[in-house]
This record gives sequence, structure tokens and C-alpha cells, in this order.
Amino acid sequence: MRKLTYFVAVSVDGFIGGPDGDANAFMSFLDDEFLGFLKTEYPETISAQGRRALGLEHRANQRFDTVIQGRASYQLGLDAGMTSPYGHLREYVATRSIEKSPDPNVELVADDLVGKIRELKAEDGEFDIWLCGGATLAGELADEVDELVLKTYPVILGSGMPMFRSGFAVTEFEPTRNRTFGNGVTVRTYSRKRPGLPD
Repeated sequence: MRKLTYFVAVSVDGFIGGPDGDANAFMSFLDDEFLGFLKTEYPETISAQGRRALGLEHRANQRFDTVIQGRASYQLGLDAGMTSPYGHLREYVATRSIEKSPDPNVELVADDLVGKIRELKAEDGEFDIWLCGGATLAGELADEVDELVLKTYPVILGSGMPMFRSGFAVTEFEPTRNRTFGNGVTVRTYSRKRPGLPD
């Protein structure tokens, strides 16, 4: 079964952006070492516009073939003139406010979001599904997240958009990988802890 991976940038105090979702505080950390890591291990998480600028148009996907994002997250692409910001992936946008998709590569999901994710996870394939954000969508899909990949930036935002906008629920994950870069960014990977089988 394919995994749903929440691959996201986050401050050390757990925010993925300011109150309006602005994550510009993280941009100064995209130095050669860290960008090289993203280009090599997660090239599909770079927008189509960014891939063109970096000469990555033909770089093969490494982890994901599908992306799901929320309405506000998708709006950032629309504001930049991109109706299909991740055209190299199958794109899904969770929204009830957009009635018709502005791009043939983008499928809108208005109802039964969890059912759609379970359908995608049940597909055959070697690639996983990238949960791009934002906080509300991540909160709705919290029970479906199998893996966290946290790009943790060494900044404190103080307040803003949390990783998960949801009710209180303790969910355990276990660390599986950790890498620290010279600029202070840490990329930590966690897998959802599954209950053990009884003896």
C-alpha cells in the first residue's frame, strides 16, 4: 500500500508559516547544500516554475507521483500564475470554493476527502502521495498520515499556522532518519507507530 507523507517546512516552534501562511522566513536557508539535497532526493516537491529555473524539467520523480494540497496552498500557485504548480505529478486540491478546475491536470476534491486518500493509497505503484499542506488539510487527514518528513528551519515564528489544525489527539511516530545541514536546517523523517500484535 502506498503511503501518505506529510513533507513540509516547519519552524523549530512548530509553525509552517505566519498567520496568513507566509513562509518567506524559510527562504534564506535555500543554500547550495540544502537545495542540492532537495534536487537529488525530492525534486518532485519543487514547483514546475522552480524546476524550469533550476534545469530540472526532466528530473525523474524520486518519492512521489501524486500531490494533495488545500485551497489556500493551491492559491499561492494561482497567484504566481501557475494553474498546475506540480504538473509533473497527479494533482488534487481539496476545496469546496472552486467549482471548476482551472487546469486539466488538477482534480478538485470537494467531498469525502479521506475516502479519496484511501483510494489513492490502495493503488498499485512504487511512489507515494505527498501531502503538501496546509494546516487545515493536514488536520483533516491526520489519521491517514503514514510518514512525516519535517524540514525544520532554525527560526522561531512565535505564532502562525500550525502543522496540524485539528483537535487534540496524541499520535505517536518513531524517528527513522535525521540529517542536519551546515545552515542549521534539519530534515527529520518519522513513521507512524503501529500498534503491535498481541502475543
